[in-house]
Amino acid sequence: MIRHIPFLKSVFFHAISAFGGPQGHLGMMINIFVEKRKDLTHDELADINSFCQILPGATSTQTLTLIGYKRGGVPLAFLTLLIWLIPGVFIMSAFSFLITNNAFRINHRYLNFIQPMAIGFLVFAATRTFIFIKSNTAKLIMVISMISTYLFFNSPWIFPSVFVFAIIVSGLFESKSSEIVTWKPRKINFKYFILFAFLFIMSGILSETARKNEWKERTPYNLFENMYRFGSIVFGGADVLIPMMYEQYVVRPESNRIKQQNQNVIKISRDEFLTGAGIVRVIPGPVFSIASFVGGLVMSSKGVTYQLIGCFIASIGIFLPSCLLVLFFYPIWENLHRYPVLQQFMKGINAAVVGIMIAGVLYLLKDSFVTLISVPKLDAFLFFSVIISTFMLLKFTKIPAPIIALFVIVLGFFFQ
Repeated sequence: MIRHIPFLKSVFFHAISAFGGPQGHLGMMINIFVEKRKDLTHDELADINSFCQILPGATSTQTLTLIGYKRGGVPLAFLTLLIWLIPGVFIMSAFSFLITNNAFRINHRYLNFIQPMAIGFLVFAATRTFIFIKSNTAKLIMVISMISTYLFFNSPWIFPSVFVFAIIVSGLFESKSSEIVTWKPRKINFKYFILFAFLFIMSGILSETARKNEWKERTPYNLFENMYRFGSIVFGGADVLIPMMYEQYVVRPESNRIKQQNQNVIKISRDEFLTGAGIVRVIPGPVFSIASFVGGLVMSSKGVTYQLIGCFIASIGIFLPSCLLVLFFYPIWENLHRYPVLQQFMKGINAAVVGIMIAGVLYLLKDSFVTLISVPKLDAFLFFSVIISTFMLLKFTKIPAPIIALFVIVLGFFFQ
């Protein structure tokens, strides 16, 4: 592992500087692991990202895990995953304590300029991914994906629908590769899928048993089952995960049926959840780390030790399925993706990803513009100045992303 220390340092740097969600993370991966470190090529990263888009779970987490896997096998993949998760999980776990501790008062205005900075990161990331658009068919897919995603951004079905559209169009119209590739079958390790299925089934059985028998310490079992299920079935990333969590922990507990049949169901307040959903958007690292925040909240009534356990259980539950699924299916993907028809499909998926990224930028800008209409012009001017400045600094200077983030936080203190 000693020879991988520089790589792991870069992973940590990425973990503390990757703003903008999975789309923003991709642009930063291109910058760090492709262009600076040359751990893999643009095409290899595009291939990995395309594969991760069609799996449930945290896309950027899976992509980074596979970069480690390709470089150093399963041990390095797990170590890469751990280093990537720690900063975001730690920050969101800490916020769960701040929210539940009345001794602390968080002035959210200190973070006012984190959101425009995140948009600036996302704009930068979108420009870096234009290299994946190499044909007229890819341009068409990109434009239609962008428009569709922008119009139906809040629908959980838009992401799989866009990818299905991209696969169909690229399969019909994208030029076929003339490269002749020798197929070398790779060994499929079924232990990862067996472990995934075992945990999925057992967590469900234990959670339901704890509910029916009204176990005194049932919350950890219910929490793990909820998070593991989310990590196993969520397509479309955090934009789908957060609404699902909101329904599970805020809306569902207030329904008449649940109040009558299951009064001890896990629940948190609307304001607490929305605070966490806002914070996770403006910190670096995986957006799925909101699970750490939720896990801490639902166990906070039992004391500090249980709250820490809740953060840990939720973090393991939400990220473990993604890891197990990606390690099982990726060797299968490597066996299959060399066929020309699947190379066509990947071109379409890559174009759709770029379209989704652009739609994300436009959607955030629209929401920001609507919000800023009612505030003083100086605030609006500063807001968009931060977006432009962040993009320009990333594009034309070598200033590290964490330094930019620190400067923006300091700016918030002066203009709160």
